[in-house]
Amino acid sequence: MTIEQIYTGCLAQGAYYIVSGKEAVIIDPLRETKPYLDRLEKDEVKLKYIFETHFHADFVSGHLDLSRKTGAPIIYGPTANPDFEAIIATDGQIFEVGDIKIKVLHTPGHTMESSTFLLIDENGKETAIFSGDTLFLGDVGRPDLAQKAASMTQEELAGILYDSLQNKIMPLADDIIVYPAHGAGSACGKNMQKETVDTLGNQKKSNYALNQPNKEAFVKEVLDGLSAPPKYFGMNVAMNKGGYEDFDVIFKKGNHPLSPDDFEKVAEDSGALILDTRNAAEFHKGFVPNSINIGLQGDFAPWVGAMIVDVQQPLLLVSDSGSEEETITRLARVGFDNVIGYLKGSFPEWEKSGKEIDHVKRISAETFAAELSEHSKVIDVRNATEYAAEHVNEAYSRPLVEINEWAPSLKSEEHFYVHCAGGYRSMIAASILNSRGIRNFTEVEGGFGKIKETGVPKSNFVCQTKTLN
Repeated sequence: MTIEQIYTGCLAQGAYYIVSGKEAVIIDPLRETKPYLDRLEKDEVKLKYIFETHFHADFVSGHLDLSRKTGAPIIYGPTANPDFEAIIATDGQIFEVGDIKIKVLHTPGHTMESSTFLLIDENGKETAIFSGDTLFLGDVGRPDLAQKAASMTQEELAGILYDSLQNKIMPLADDIIVYPAHGAGSACGKNMQKETVDTLGNQKKSNYALNQPNKEAFVKEVLDGLSAPPKYFGMNVAMNKGGYEDFDVIFKKGNHPLSPDDFEKVAEDSGALILDTRNAAEFHKGFVPNSINIGLQGDFAPWVGAMIVDVQQPLLLVSDSGSEEETITRLARVGFDNVIGYLKGSFPEWEKSGKEIDHVKRISAETFAAELSEHSKVIDVRNATEYAAEHVNEAYSRPLVEINEWAPSLKSEEHFYVHCAGGYRSMIAASILNSRGIRNFTEVEGGFGKIKETGVPKSNFVCQTKTLN
């Protein structure tokens, strides 16, 4: 028997490939199926089952495409009601794979169909759990995502999650290995560890959620401090539950190079959003007017999902040459299937064509420190907890995810500085503001990380009553 965790850092997501004898299973696969198909062929094994721990919200699973291409059935836990053919397992049902067994443990709470898969090895020993979003390392799955579908409050779901953990997970042996669906960086939890594998015994000791004295305390602690879920989560759940177009079709449609003239015409005719995935250092120096910058070399897919409201929004790409296919793939992983082409030759071709170019004013932290005065307005787009820990004295806390709420209150005649932690998020904000005609700002390169190295006055005093106007 072999167990392989296939971890995708940009989504903080773990899929699992398990082989015993000449049979294999895959748990929570990513959207693109080719890597799995290649691996199955290489290992000369048959995919027997595709296990889904629940209807995922933060990414589109590859279960449907993988099932179509291999014939392997999809398995969900009790109460799941997908709009496609699948095996809906009963609590405690066992599936044999080669010389091992996988037992379904129904563990509702994160969602009502959420299940944990218990692996029993060749010797009959309970060896590992694939806990999905029921149990993370250092945390548990947030219970506020399925309220509407379950017709329950988040408090009721949190109570159900407590019962699942206490009755199904805690009684298991301490030496069992925990393989979660996500790690640090995922929006599916709030306190996840950077490690991606641990023993259950260690989690019983270190995980705050497993160390609450009673259900009431658990509910309070698990719900405390939850930020609003990204807007695309509901749309991804709908795709995972209701079905989606074949990834190969999506990829072919998006992998369409366009000359500058054609790119410009398609943008005008389609109303597409121009998504520039180059890094901030390149973007600020020049870009196609009205482009939104979300760098590929960062938490790309989650930020696309957070900032672009509709997964059906037509997208035109400006990416570094050679990265177009990766960009289309990473967009499809979170359900953005409507890429209609990309700028051939990237931005240098646009420059050569002599077409209009826009830019963002960017300065170093040292220049920011020299220019800063008591009359300067500074907008910090980091999240609230980062801001509360330490920030530029008198800076406004305006998280990037809330830009639609605070941007309209900006005064066009008043200059301001904008920064984040390192420059990634502030350039997203800068590009959005710029596309809306708000240009009276300067973005700070290197963000608060570099600002801290200067003599700029800092504070951890939070005054949330400050208004932009």
